[in-house]
Amino acid sequence: MAKATDEMSHWAEYDYVIINRDLDLSVKAVQEILDSERMKRRRQVGLAEFVKGLQAGH
Repeated sequence: MAKATDEMSHWAEYDYVIINRDLDLSVKAVQEILDSERMKRRRQVGLAEFVKGLQAGH
């Protein structure tokens, strides 16, 4: 519990905070975070070339 208390004291440093009141909802929230993070522009390999192709009409 001491470690949990210490981790909770740093809540403002995190991008995401999930309060686990319901396991199914918490798991869904984690999955949504993972999905969103995977869609970030900087993680889209080849995106610049893809957009250039669209702009060129290919």
